[in-house]
Amino acid sequence: MRALVMSPDSTTGLKFAEVDEPQPLANEALVSVHATSLNRGELRLLTIRPAGWIPGQDVVGIVERAAADGTGPAVGARIVALVDEAGWAERVAAPTDRLAVVPDEVSVTSAATLPVAGTTALRVLRHGGDLAGQQVLITGASGAVGRFQIQIAREQGASVTAIAAARHAGDLRGLGAEEVVESIELAKGLFSLITESVGGQSLAHAIERVAPGGTIVMFGSSSGQLTPIGFRQFVPGHEGARLQTFAYYTSGAGIGADIASLLTLVATGRLETRVSLTLPWTDIAQALDALRARSFSGKAVLTIA
Repeated sequence: MRALVMSPDSTTGLKFAEVDEPQPLANEALVSVHATSLNRGELRLLTIRPAGWIPGQDVVGIVERAAADGTGPAVGARIVALVDEAGWAERVAAPTDRLAVVPDEVSVTSAATLPVAGTTALRVLRHGGDLAGQQVLITGASGAVGRFQIQIAREQGASVTAIAAARHAGDLRGLGAEEVVESIELAKGLFSLITESVGGQSLAHAIERVAPGGTIVMFGSSSGQLTPIGFRQFVPGHEGARLQTFAYYTSGAGIGADIASLLTLVATGRLETRVSLTLPWTDIAQALDALRARSFSGKAVLTIA
């Protein structure tokens, strides 16, 4: 089968190659991949993985062979899955507890946006507990995770302040943000939950805005900058606040169930998926350049013939 593999000889760092077919474990379904979406974390993986490695985490496709242990959907089911690697290929083995059946109302491209970005948004927000009535601050809010967080937090009854460039303000208010400001310094009041993905000064200012006993969940550092942190940033005024880190791959079981819940929200019109760029996987270089340049808000999806 064909796959996109790491190659130091290519200008993009990737090339198409014939590779061995996946050999699914008993709890894995063999999936014919129809689409995959790109994640910013994959840009870093492309700089550190060895030659021959196959990237790709978000996959949508059709079950070609059901799991041998009897779990998961039957042959022919349309599914979306989160895999650790090897999704940029014609076929992939997907654990049945990390996939969900796609409802008829949800398109292939919309489903492809959900595994990494959607489950990250959902699970980061869970660190805030019951969000009803809470004040939530979201940095990097115009990205795929931020857009999902705004909608999910509002769905759960939170009041949301989003940090994003002014050009995104109308869009993010349309998703449910009550306030959209360009920097945390301009945000009003204190927040019981802050989701932080920028790092550097953004994280430092987040500490200044967390309520006593509140939580900051750090799940990225798009700025690439470090943040000096000291005890006196928290006291006085932010006593008992907690700084929590998050990575989807250490966030526990139930990924498939969470993807299913997100699909339900999409199918019923309560969660918008923004697909800003759709390209055939032969145009991977163009898609990666757009992702690096942050030239779009939402997600880029590759279709696989």
